[in-house]
Amino acid sequence: MATAALAVSVVLGIATSPVPAVASAETFFFDDIGSTAVPRANCGPGSLPETGMQGDVPAEDRNNGRSTQGYRCNMSLVGGLQDRGGGLLSVTYDHCSYTSTFFPGNLLNPTTPGVQVLDVSNPAQPVLSTTLNEPAMLGGTWESLKVNKARKLLAATAVPIAAGTGYFSVYDISDCAHPRLLNRGAGSDVTMPLPFISHEGGFSPDGNTYWVSGPAPGFLTAIDIRNPAEPRIIWQGLHGLGGHGFGITPDGNRMYLSNLGGITVLDISAVQRGDPYPTVPQIATYLWTDGFFNQHSIPVTYGDKPYIFTVDETGGGGIKVFDVADPAHAEIVQKIKLEIQLPANTAANLRSSQGGSVFSYDPHYCVVDRPADPTALACSWESSGIRVFDIRDLNRISEIAYYNPAAQTGKNVQLTNSPHALSSLIGVSLFNFVPLARAVFEGRTDPRVAFGPRAGMVAFGDLSADWCFSPPEFHGNQIWTSCSDNGFMALQLDDTVYQPPANQASTYGQ
Repeated sequence: MATAALAVSVVLGIATSPVPAVASAETFFFDDIGSTAVPRANCGPGSLPETGMQGDVPAEDRNNGRSTQGYRCNMSLVGGLQDRGGGLLSVTYDHCSYTSTFFPGNLLNPTTPGVQVLDVSNPAQPVLSTTLNEPAMLGGTWESLKVNKARKLLAATAVPIAAGTGYFSVYDISDCAHPRLLNRGAGSDVTMPLPFISHEGGFSPDGNTYWVSGPAPGFLTAIDIRNPAEPRIIWQGLHGLGGHGFGITPDGNRMYLSNLGGITVLDISAVQRGDPYPTVPQIATYLWTDGFFNQHSIPVTYGDKPYIFTVDETGGGGIKVFDVADPAHAEIVQKIKLEIQLPANTAANLRSSQGGSVFSYDPHYCVVDRPADPTALACSWESSGIRVFDIRDLNRISEIAYYNPAAQTGKNVQLTNSPHALSSLIGVSLFNFVPLARAVFEGRTDPRVAFGPRAGMVAFGDLSADWCFSPPEFHGNQIWTSCSDNGFMALQLDDTVYQPPANQASTYGQ
């Protein structure tokens, strides 16, 4: 789906440290609002399909208890470990999973307040191996807890509430069930903080740099961890009003940095090379109105041609696929949306998500099963659960499976490490109002549909559908992930819809 865009060249006076960024062109996709959903999955035996629109948990199901059974299609639960909840963004490596912390709720668990290390040698019965209790782990890891497979490293920063600073810990996970702290001084010692602002973080592909991105004012930091015992900041700069996640090309030379309404393309080759005084030029910026709070990007190739899958966290934007053969003139070639995200269904979206708190039915983190010629894409899709797509042909993307876990209705008090439970003091789905207003203005939806049986639930949400935020990572024919209320889950994909490639190498772009 080639997209026409209005390109406007502007001079960006945003300075980086120590050298100003190169001016770049901004491209605006003003009126390109995706209005088509991918084809639904054909559910086989043993499925418990959705009862309404693709991706929806209807208001009636939330109210009558049907959502406590969950919904599944060509995917089933092997085993899990809920404990106090799955945090915000948890990750896996080898036969282990690492449960993120959500501050301050994690501190209400007196025995295991830090990042929980799970041994998943037996996926049917995961067990707690140990807990990581350095300041970065206790302070809430938000979207910074990441693994680098090349060097067998785990790292995170402390992000108490949306933004944090100072604390950063790196672990050797050669023995994944027993991580070993590598930096006992700077970043881990409470008296030796590092100067950065963090919301999200992730590794360069070679594991030599850990990048930290912050929200407003969009502060970006490169931490050199060639010697992980002595992490040191080698570059910092500003690239816009706000930063979020990112994706880095396999060679480590280019970053697709998420911003509030799109992505910024950066040349990070000087940092990758280890130049003594690196600069980070800005190549291009792409902005759009179909979705906002872009979350992260996954660089892939089909044949020799490079693309990115880029994810919008809110606003119904779904996932966009860009042709980035020329990163200064990238094009949107495909979009991935569920039915509940379409402009015509924005009122129905609000109708069912009331009482579920601020997020509803948007993707958050996605994973491809290999970076070259990927065959499948798995995404955490907030209250739509885990969704899996066939992406072998970009012109014929379709959904092949989903697993939306059982709602944990009424367990708000027990789930102290669940951002969903803690956020449910707010009942209203705040991020739905912008796309709803736009759809009403354009005559695409009837706002009266939004007023259903849950319209009055503006406070004290009931956990009638989970929030899934973590990357769903491929482990052969299984997907390992965590959702906020249900915690860690090992899920089995039906082999009639997915056969793992021999060179499977699950990646989310960091």
